[in-house]
Order: sequence, then C-alpha cells, then structure tokens
Amino acid sequence: MARWRLEPVGRWLPPALEVVDRVWVEQDGRRLLYFGGCDYLRLSHHPVVRRAVRSAVRQIGLNVAASRLTTGNHALYGELEQELAEFFGAEAAVVVSCGYLTNVVVAQALAGHFTHALLDSRSHACLADAARFLDCPVLSFAHRDPEALAARVKSLGRNAHVLVLTDGLFSHDGSVAPLRAYLEVLPRSAVILVDDAHGAGVLGARGRGTPEHEAVDRTRLIQTITLSKAFGAYGGAILGSRWLRQRIIRLSDVFAGNTPLPLPLAAGALAAVRLLRAQPTLRQRLHRNSLWLKDRLRALGVRLPDNPGPVVALQPSTARQANQIAGRLLAAGIYPVLIKYPGGPPKGYFRFAISSAHTRQHLNRLAEALSAALRTAS
Repeated sequence: MARWRLEPVGRWLPPALEVVDRVWVEQDGRRLLYFGGCDYLRLSHHPVVRRAVRSAVRQIGLNVAASRLTTGNHALYGELEQELAEFFGAEAAVVVSCGYLTNVVVAQALAGHFTHALLDSRSHACLADAARFLDCPVLSFAHRDPEALAARVKSLGRNAHVLVLTDGLFSHDGSVAPLRAYLEVLPRSAVILVDDAHGAGVLGARGRGTPEHEAVDRTRLIQTITLSKAFGAYGGAILGSRWLRQRIIRLSDVFAGNTPLPLPLAAGALAAVRLLRAQPTLRQRLHRNSLWLKDRLRALGVRLPDNPGPVVALQPSTARQANQIAGRLLAAGIYPVLIKYPGGPPKGYFRFAISSAHTRQHLNRLAEALSAALRTAS
C-alpha cells in the first residue's frame, strides 16, 4: 500500500487510483470505499449517459477538429446549449471546451466594460485568471462577507461599474456565496459572475445551482458551470443573456480559437441534463445522504459547519495528525482524501464528497471511522 504523507510545502500528485465502480476504487491491489472527486450524482457511471457517449462515437466520431467559428459548429453543440438554457432558466447558453475556461471567455467578452473587478479572496483560481482579461483593476474582498464587499464598493466612488467574481458553492467546505446579500449591497449597475461548477445540478429545487438556492433573479448574474461534476461528462457552459452570447462569439479569442469539446462528451452531457430534468430523485437522494452523514457525525461529536453542499471537510492541525487520520481511514478500508487544492486550506485538508450512490452503510462506515480517527489523533 502506498504510504500517505502530508508534505509540508507545495503540491503533489497522490498515488494512482483505479475506479472499480461508483463507490469503490482500487489502490495497490486493495479495494477502498471512495468519497473523493466531484461526481456527486455518479452520472459518469449512468448507463443512459454511457450509451449516449458510445452511440456518438460510432455515429459521428470523436472531434470536429475545428473552431466553431469555422467548420466546427456541429448541431449537437446548439442542441446542448438549448437544453442547458432551458434547464437553468437562462436566456441563452454557450458551451466551451472545459469549465475552467468559461470565466476567461466571459472576461474576454466583457473586457473594458467594467471599471473594477471585485474578487472573493478564496475564489477558485480560474476566476483570478479570468479577472486578468477584464482590462480593469482587480481588488479582493473578505471571503463570503457582504459588509466587506459593500465597503469595497463604497471606496470606489459613485461612478464605479463593478463586476463581482465569486464561486457559487465553494468546493473546499460546501459553503455558498451569499448572493442575495451581495445584490442587496451592490449598486444596480453591478453584475456578479458566479462560477457554479459545484452548485450546478446539486443545489436548488430544480438543480439550477446557487442562484436558485439563494432565490435570486438571474438578471444581474452570469452563471458559469462545468459539465464534469454533477453532470458526469465534460466541458463548460456560460448561462446568461443573448447579448452576452453575441459578445462572446464576437469578442472572445478563446472561444474563437479553441476546438470545442469532443462530440461524444457533448452527447453524454446532453443525456445527463435530460436525465436530471426527468429524474429529480437523484438529486433528492444526494441531499438525504448529505444530511444523514452530517447529522451522524455531529451525533458522534464531530463539529461541522451548517453548509448546504455535499461535502465534509476536516483540517488537521499538524502533518502528524493528518497522517494519523489517513492511517486510520486506510485501516477502515476508506480511501483517505487528503488534498491540497487552490482555495482550500494551504496546508492541506481532508475533503469527503458525498454522492447519491453511497448507501447508509457506506456513510455510517465513514462517520464511525472519522470519529474514531479524530479521537485518536487529538
């Protein structure tokens, strides 16, 4: 078995994993219960999604091998965009090759449109990268703090025209951006760019993500998503107005010069979106599992914040404690999801992602192992 250690500095590649099925992985010949990744609804394993991918490989091949502005504008991309716009209740959608690039595409389309960009201090790296393309000063504000945001805006003066950049659901701990409170303190000319990679398909009564969870109007929001997490496929999408869609097509060099996502993955994403519309029970099961695990952990004495995301995060106080916890989890047959990731605690943390495929037995096994590990490590 590969030895688990939390290194003191930098980032590292963890030992290689092989997927066994929806909830088990294999490492060094040993089967381990898996609570990693972001495939919250396990749609990457769903037979309907897999059939759509296989069928597209057979019928239309892998790749358009061209920009959508030249000869690569396959009808499947337009079909996926229409389905996404309807699913999320947006005027229009634009599909791009990956979720990370969605925000860069938006920023290029809106370059010079704002006087200032205001970035949540713990935003995903893709938002910080995108902000560089906005052609305006970029300032940060305290994480998930409407009062800090209001103070920033006030300091800029009356003529400021601001774009706020924030994650929707923060993946490191399952917390959400207080979008309603932000809109209340922002001037009416302000716009919020919400990277909802982890909220889309997960939060909200219809799975429309953080804006629906926060019950806010989409008029002053741009929502970007990935299709590689809750939807189990690949690619990214921008959800906004028809005006924004036209600006993207006209002005974004990334959109113009980038080969779009492979057609079979577009077909898989399309099948996944339709599946989520038709089967809300998948999302409901995810929420039940998330609530059950968190309640069970609290009953066992583990302190957890009241966050809506299907994530349990624990930050060890020392490298030694981290390695002790990892060892106890391995002994219980659970893969120790010990990670370093931009936006999360800089010294690393355990991030356990709950899925709709986990059973109560799986969840209880994790809860008891974590509780025992924390008691021993402390």
